[in-house]
Amino acid sequence: MLAPVHHIIGLTTIVRERVLPISGNVLVRVQQKVSATEIIAETRWSREHILIDVAQILKVSPAAADRLIKCKMDDKLTANAEIAVGRGLFPRTVRAQHEGRVVAVGGGQVLLEVGEAKMELRAGIPGTVTQIIGKHGVVIQTSGGLVQGVWGNGRIDAGLMVNLMEGPETVLVPERVDVSLRGSIILGGMVKNVETLQALAELPARGLIASSILPSLLPKAREMRFPVLVTDGFGEIPMNSAAYKLLSTNSKREVALNAEIFDRYSGSRPEIFIPLPTSSEPPMPNDVETFVPGLQVRLRRPPAMGKIGSIVSIKPGLTVLPSGLRAQAAEVKLENNETVIVPLVNLEVVG
Repeated sequence: MLAPVHHIIGLTTIVRERVLPISGNVLVRVQQKVSATEIIAETRWSREHILIDVAQILKVSPAAADRLIKCKMDDKLTANAEIAVGRGLFPRTVRAQHEGRVVAVGGGQVLLEVGEAKMELRAGIPGTVTQIIGKHGVVIQTSGGLVQGVWGNGRIDAGLMVNLMEGPETVLVPERVDVSLRGSIILGGMVKNVETLQALAELPARGLIASSILPSLLPKAREMRFPVLVTDGFGEIPMNSAAYKLLSTNSKREVALNAEIFDRYSGSRPEIFIPLPTSSEPPMPNDVETFVPGLQVRLRRPPAMGKIGSIVSIKPGLTVLPSGLRAQAAEVKLENNETVIVPLVNLEVVG
């Protein structure tokens, strides 16, 4: 059975596609070095479309309305701009209620795009641009340590990582946050109250790496102007030992924190990248593995959610679980030497 992989790697080669959702302008070139926060592409998009039925407003046929319409496709109109003027002694005037761009004209109607906004795409990791993907984005390659998370608030930043964790079960409390942490990315453990997030916002911090966060705090975490990345899950879950070891031993290093939103279809997920010097290009990680004895795995469901272990054996056929369900399963030895039987669908390879 194929196994999903959760990357927690001390040194690897990372290749990432960074693309806009719609076409735009790519601002970098091949072989250019970029920082994690550098804007590599941009575009403009409109939040709303408004259909103006000129024929109906002027009480004329669509063909007659087309002759009265003064704008054409791609024209940019200001608010209150004239779109069409009727005929007669007291002609009616059709005006644009909002500033916008004309995207279609015909059939006695005008379609406007309004509420235009600028969208900027950041690199997400520091590295070298190896490919330009048309008008949509780029491919970036780099080397270093990588820790993937399970949730992010969609923001990106980079900075010095400061460790406030004494161990994987540390809870980050507001009292630990002081002015000396201003501008740092905080390795903080479990987040259980909104005051912690508010204290980090007031510094301000440059980012937060949390092992877990209470579900009730997610709306507040999404509002933070700095990236918030959760490594293990929601509730009160300690940081898995592999992530804690790699991150805590790299404290006081510059890291890039890309807390992008997890997307199972594109494969994108929030991740922490630790730039490291290398004399040669390290191997790239596998995105898919096959379950075999000896693999290091992470449990994805309670009661041992987030714990790390190694596969002792793959059970033949289907195994009857305590719930009464039958499923493919493995015998897994946890780090505390406890052995458990786990459905394969509840495991992911760590590596």
